Amino acid sequence: MFGEIAGRYDFLNHLLSAGIDRRWRRRTTELAPLREGGPVLDVCTGTGDLALAYWQSGGGEVEVVGADFCRPMLEIGLDKVRRAGAGDTIRLVEADTEHLPFANDRFEIVSVAFGLRNVSDTDVGLREMARVCRPGGRVVVLEFSMPRSRIIRGAYGRYFRRLVPLVGQALAKNRQDAYNYLPASVQEFPEYEALVERFREVGLKDVHYRRLTFGVATLYVGVK
Repeated sequence: MFGEIAGRYDFLNHLLSAGIDRRWRRRTTELAPLREGGPVLDVCTGTGDLALAYWQSGGGEVEVVGADFCRPMLEIGLDKVRRAGAGDTIRLVEADTEHLPFANDRFEIVSVAFGLRNVSDTDVGLREMARVCRPGGRVVVLEFSMPRSRIIRGAYGRYFRRLVPLVGQALAKNRQDAYNYLPASVQEFPEYEALVERFREVGLKDVHYRRLTFGVATLYVGVK
C-alpha cells in the first residue's frame, strides 16, 4: 500500500494538513529535544521527514538513522537526504520496527511520526523502540488523534472520513484504498491515556502527552 502511494505521499501530507504536518514535526524536536547530541533513530520513517527535522535541530551534526520496511519510500527519502546535504550523517535502512537490527541501549531518542499505528503489533513495536533506546533516553511518538472537543471533533471527523479519502484516492490512485485506511486506522488506534498505558507496560517512565492543533495530532514521550 505505501509503496503504491510513495510518489505522492509527501505532496498529499502537506496538502491535506495545509502544511501543518511540518510544524508538528518541528514541535516534536522542540518538545522532545536532543540533550546529549544523539544518536537518533526514527522508525517507520517513510520519506524521512522527522529524521531530517531531528538532523536540522542538531545543527546538521547529529547522527540520525531512519528505518522503514517500504523501499519505495526510502528511495524518495534518500533523494531528500542528499538534497539536504545530510548524506554523511543520516543513514536510511530497510528494517521492520517489530525486529529492529540494532543493539540494546543505542539511541538517545527513538521516534516515530504517524507510523506506530501501522505496525502490526503496537506493543511489540513499542517494546523494540524501548529496547534500542539508551537508559535516560526517550521514546517519542507523534500520531494522529481525534479532538476531544465535541464541536471540533464533529467538524474534523467529517473532513477526515469524507474529504481526505476522496482527495487522497483521486490524487494518489492505488489498489489498496490507502486513503480510506488512514481515517479507519486512526479511529481504531489507542490514544491519550490508553496509549500512555502501553508506554508504561513496556517499561517507560514519566510518560506524558501533549495535544497539538486542538488534538488533531498528539505527541507522546516516555523515558527509559
